[in-house]
Amino acid sequence: MVYETERKIELKIERNRIRVTIFHGEDEQVIKLNLEEARGLREELDKVIEDYSQRKQIRID
Repeated sequence: MVYETERKIELKIERNRIRVTIFHGEDEQVIKLNLEEARGLREELDKVIEDYSQRKQIRID
């Protein structure tokens, strides 16, 4: 039996935090980041995405 779970990421601005909610089907996980943490996450994501893109272009014969 195969179950498909929908994944969704939602971002909201609270008073002094950025709220990241990740939905996995019926489950959810909430992470609250301050501005410095959010910027650090953005930088790390940029690095990982760039690395991933470069690795996809490498052809191994």
